[in-house]
This record gives sequence, C-alpha cells and structure tokens, in this order.
Amino acid sequence: MAGVMESVNQRTQLVGQNRLELLLFRLDGEQTYGINVFKVKEVLQCPVLTSIPGSSPVVCGVAHIRGGTIPILDLSLATGNAAIKNRQNRFVIITEYNIRVQGFLVHGVERIVNMNWEDIQPPPKGTGHGHFLTAVTQYQGQLVEIIDVEKILAEVSPVPEDVSQELISQGMALRAPELEIMIVDDSKIARNQIVKTLQRIGFKVVQFNDGRQAYEHLVALVADGIHPADQYPILVSDIEMPEMDGYTLTAEIRANPHLKDLFVVLHTSLSGVFNKAMVSKVGANDFLAKFQPDMLGQLVLARITGLGLKLPPTEGDV
Repeated sequence: MAGVMESVNQRTQLVGQNRLELLLFRLDGEQTYGINVFKVKEVLQCPVLTSIPGSSPVVCGVAHIRGGTIPILDLSLATGNAAIKNRQNRFVIITEYNIRVQGFLVHGVERIVNMNWEDIQPPPKGTGHGHFLTAVTQYQGQLVEIIDVEKILAEVSPVPEDVSQELISQGMALRAPELEIMIVDDSKIARNQIVKTLQRIGFKVVQFNDGRQAYEHLVALVADGIHPADQYPILVSDIEMPEMDGYTLTAEIRANPHLKDLFVVLHTSLSGVFNKAMVSKVGANDFLAKFQPDMLGQLVLARITGLGLKLPPTEGDV
C-alpha cells in the first residue's frame, strides 16, 4: 500500500497527451473500479470517523486529517451496492472535486495503471450500474468501471445552481438567445448544470459528450463552409472525457488553421492539480473550476461583451 500512495503523490503532477492514469480499487465485490489519479490527494487506511446526525446514509462520518475535517462517503453504498463492512480494515481515497475535498471509503486499493483516453469508452446502455458510470475500459482482460463521482456528489451534497438576476438581465441586454455556446462534457450531471446556467441567462446551447464528437462536429462545419468561431463565440470543455480529453481537443483545435481562433475554456473538476501553466501549454484561453454558475455566466458574458458582436436587428429595433 505504501507503494501505491507514493505513486499517487508522484503521478498527480503528470499530464499526458490524451492519456490518463487510473487508480484501481474495489468496493463490496469483485468488480474493479477506477478513478483518475489527478483527482486523488492521498490514500490511507480508514481513520477514526465521527458520525454526523441527520446526514445522508452514504456519509460514514467525518475524519480529522492533516488539520482539516473531511467528510467520508461509502462509495459502495453511494452506487447502490451493499455498505462496506469492517471499516477499520478498509481504505479511504482522499479526493478533490469541484473545489471540495472529500474521502471515499473503498474495500481495497490495487494499483495505478497508465491508459489512453481512446481506450476509455462511454458505458454500454442497459448495464446494471450504468446510472452511476461515466465510462468503462478494459485492463488485463477485466472490465474497469469509472464512476460518475460528480453525480454522486450532486445527490449527496448538491451545490447551488441558481444564477443571479443581474447576469440574466445582462444576457437579455446582449440578446443572448441569438448566440450559441458549445459545451463538451461526458458527465450528464455536469452537462445539465452548465446547460441550465447558460439557458437561464438566455443562450442557446449545443452539447457533446466527448472531445472526439466535438472535434468531428467542428471539422464538419468547416467542410460545409462555416467558420466555427462565427458559429460559437465560446467553447466550454471538460478535461476528463472518453475517446479524446479536453487537453487534446484544445491542442487539436489550435493545430487546425480553420479552428485555431476558437475561444476555448477548460471547465473542470480537476481543481486540485490544474494550473495556469497547463492552460498556456495546450493553448486554452481560460480555465474555470466546477461548478460555479455565476462565475461561468460572468466568463461567458465577458467574452461576448468583449467581442462587440453586431447582432441582426429585431423588429423592435430602430
């Protein structure tokens, strides 16, 4: 286990080229699960937990770790499986999602594997745990299920999704309904959050599940004689996605002379390890940690305002 924890500490500083590293673990059974190493801060044996009266059954309690108090969630129970027993002999994966730190109780942690995003696929329809999966892959002949942690956190501890009236008014003043915003995210929960935010401000939204779908759409627009940057004043993309991640999508856009002037924002839950240097490296225009509806709205509106777009007049215009 010490070797696994050392690897986590070392590898969370790495960024691959359309690659990711998965920390493999098990819950209450033989199925293997995976979590992106970039989300992992630490792996440790389950500490002493203090219960929280009135909390969700999924929350085992809180632990005092390195001077902070962190909620610990039973990841097996959260995904509809049996609760993990003998907690004192199990492990906790400390993670950072969406600017929040939490721990996930798991039965056991196995190893870290390096994989290509092209080998990560959307979950097949009709699978038993499909409701909680964001992707699947194969490792040494075994199916590895990647859990949609954003969905679990949204159910256990939902974040505010309201948009300020001021932003809605700004959107109306800019005639936002005449503009399309492109979003790319493999998590259904995350897509819904972004879509609701932008639609409340008044924007139309075109959405895709992964980077490859988005890139192929942009290339098809070019083939039809449409300039993508005119179609979409801003593209908001997640980083972690099957087939093609957000880093690679951005790099491919910058390498294509017909797409290179697209305004790309990386919108990600990788708040713990992401930095401005990576934005510059892949050529993204900006970065925003999930999920902050007003900050997302402000960023999009600032981009639209900065463009000084001249929209076609409406019937009420003089």
